[in-house]
This record gives sequence, structure tokens and C-alpha cells, in this order.
Amino acid sequence: MLITLGIYYLAPWIRWDRGPYAPDQAILIDLSSRRYFFFFIEIWPQEFYYVAGLLVMAGFGLFLVTSAVGRAWCGYACPQTVWVDLFLVVERAIEGDRNARMKLDAGPMSVAKLRKRVVKHSTWLLIGVVTGGAWIFYFADAPSLLVSLFTGRAPAAAYTTVAILTATTYVLGGLMREQVCTYMCPWPRIQGAMLDENSLVVTYNDWRGEQRSRYPKKARAKGLLVGDCVDCNACVAVCPMGIDIRDGQQMECITCALCIDACDGVMDKRGKPRGLIAYATLSEYSSNMSLATDEGRTAVQPSRVRNDNGTFVPAIRYFNWRIIFRPRTVFYAVAWASVGMAMLVHLAFRERLELNVVHDRNPQYVLESDGSLRNGYTLRVLNMVPTPRDVNISLVGLEGATMRIPEFGKEDARSFTVHAEPDAATTLKVFVTRKPTGAATNEFLFVIEDTDHADRATYRAAFNAPGDIK
Repeated sequence: MLITLGIYYLAPWIRWDRGPYAPDQAILIDLSSRRYFFFFIEIWPQEFYYVAGLLVMAGFGLFLVTSAVGRAWCGYACPQTVWVDLFLVVERAIEGDRNARMKLDAGPMSVAKLRKRVVKHSTWLLIGVVTGGAWIFYFADAPSLLVSLFTGRAPAAAYTTVAILTATTYVLGGLMREQVCTYMCPWPRIQGAMLDENSLVVTYNDWRGEQRSRYPKKARAKGLLVGDCVDCNACVAVCPMGIDIRDGQQMECITCALCIDACDGVMDKRGKPRGLIAYATLSEYSSNMSLATDEGRTAVQPSRVRNDNGTFVPAIRYFNWRIIFRPRTVFYAVAWASVGMAMLVHLAFRERLELNVVHDRNPQYVLESDGSLRNGYTLRVLNMVPTPRDVNISLVGLEGATMRIPEFGKEDARSFTVHAEPDAATTLKVFVTRKPTGAATNEFLFVIEDTDHADRATYRAAFNAPGDIK
């Protein structure tokens, strides 16, 4: 919880120096200039395929984690789980442990009870406000926006977003809690289909726990066969979903492992080995259960899985970490890594200079008095780095042709050098004039290249003549 909440609340405040022409916020979704900044990476709108790649990686990552360790995402990193845990910390600090809270709920309204409820819900609302505030800091310079929020000068969209996220955080994390996971979230249904017999899931090992008895010493004295479970219900008391893991695998289980911790604590007090409730695979559980029940022909018999001194027989199967590296998980891992490596390679070698060209539609060409033909084009030079640079624009091909940029005067030439602003698109009107020649080709290249020859971009264009228009 501390790690995930720390990332969420503190990430907008991390600074990253990109020079004087770019924001210094490490993680920023700049909607006004349509840029996404992530430390040294800058993404433009036309590079949205990187976001698509991240979504593909998230999908394969979910498949990998679920097939290997079950619903670990739900139990440890899902925002709903994280904020519910935070709200429970507040609730325990104000109202006490589970028994104290149950006693408070059942008791009549009093000044002390009202005070605790007001403090608890006010704290929850404050958490909701901070949560909404942290979210909007990802979309603007965090220090400046914070001052604007408190001085009333922030955009209306900022206040609206904070209000909506405050309400949703308070309702979903504080009031609805596990109901969101059970009834609103699609992941329990989807992730359940990803599990197989070798996936690690939270399991009650009834092959060593049954038969349950609150007084095992008395039961053994009477000659009864009892297991390690003392029916203390500690696993039920700590479960945030309100289920009994001893009833078997259930859709509501989010694999948070709180029941494992609670049960291990009880086993430690009784001097029994841990693992009555543990991460286990279906294959290992089925094998041990088959041993304890004589392949299903009898009820669980502790004598079949234990030696006389209480230790487990050698035939008992335990988790082997090598089972994680099976074809299914290896495929998911390779697919996940492949997408990530492809994106990293593309990021490392991508050009930060782009050229877009639009041919004038009306007129398609102009016949000048000396018989020359002129075509008009609109060039859009994208300088995708946060520093200004000089860019050379030249014609390649189209023998006998020259170009003119009205902004630079009436001079005709085969190339010009223009100043490109940082992180911006520079739009230029260009006229290409061609003397009468016998050349048959009407195609040529616009080539742009910065003066340091670090980046280069080309665009294949057509030069329209009378015979080309139909």
C-alpha cells in the first residue's frame, strides 16, 4: 500500500530538467500542447501507438501474473484494494479493531460514537480530496496548479475533476468496498478463466486441517481423528471480502493472503507448522487430498499424511518454484518482453524530425508567362525535440525545378534553411516552379535535415502538369 500510494501521490512532484523550452515535470500529460512527458521520453499525438503498446504489455502482464500467481493484481496492486486498505487503516485507528467496531456498530448513538463517525468520514473525505488533487497534478505543472487551486484561479475543469474523484473515492473505497469487486468489477470473471491447475492460489489445505476441532487435545483423548484447524475463524475475521476460504475457491477471493497471515499466527502459537492456509497449486492440492482420502474413497484421515511424531509423510507434495516456468507462462513472458523490447528499440532509433506536405487543390498548377509551371504546397515541419534548431529544406529530383518560400522573399533556389521552434510544428508555404523540359517524371522529394545532420525526413510529392489533370 505504501509503495503504490507513494507512486501515485508523489510522482507528479518529481522534477526532470529538459531545458528552457520544455516543462520540468517528470511525468506530465500536457493536453494543451498535446504532449506526453515521461522522464526523458516525449510522446506526440501521432505516436499514440506507444500507448497501444503499453496496453498490449498490460494485457500480457495480466495474463502472466494470473497464470503464475493467481489474482495477485487484485490482492496487492488494484486501486480499489489499495484505497480500501487505506480507508481500513483510518477506520482501525479511530474505531479500533474488528471486535471494537462491531461493538460500536451495535451500540446506541452517543457523543463518543458520533465523534468517531464524524472524524472517520471527514478523514475519508480528505483522502478523497487528496486523491482527486493528485490526479489533476498529472495534467499541469503541479506546484503552479496547487497554488491556483487554493487561490481560486484554477480552471473549472480542475475543481470538477477533484469533486468527482473525491466522491468516487469516498463511495467506492469507504462505503461500498468489497461490493465493487464482487458486483461491479469484470476482472474476477476474466481472471478466473486464466487460471490452470499449476497457478498459485490461496488454498485451505483441508487434507491437513480436517477434521476441525476447537479442543483438539480433548478430541484426541477420546480417540477422534482431528486435523490442525481449530475452527478459530481468524481467517474469516481478517478477510476483506467476508468469505471463508475453507469453503474452497470462490470468485470473491482477491488473493490478498490476509487469511494466510492470520492462520500462520495461530499455527505459531500452537507449535504447528505453517501452511494450513497457503499459496498452493490445484495439482499439488489434488495430489495431497488424494493421499489423505485414499483417492476419494474415505474422509480425510490425518494418519495417512502424518508420521507418528506429527511430521508429514514424504509423499506430500510442496510447491516447486520451477512449475512457474511452464510453456504457458514462458509464452506470456516472451510476448510481454518482445513488445517492450520492440518499443524500446523504436524509441531509441525514432526520428525526431517529421515532414507533412499538402498539395494545393485549387489551382492544381499555374502556367506562368514564360511557359513555366508552378505548383503550390504547404509544408509542415515538426521539430519533436525541446530545443530550437535550423532545418535545411531541399528538392531532390524534378530536373530544372526551383522553389520559393514567400516568407523568405522572392528568391528561387533548390534549398532553404529555416528556423524550427522547439517542440512545435512550423508551417511554410512553398511554390515549386519548373521550366519547360522534356522530362517525363513528375515526382520528386522534399527533404528536410537539421544542420547537425542528426535527423532527416523525406516526403514524395507530385508535380502536376496540364496533361496530368483529368
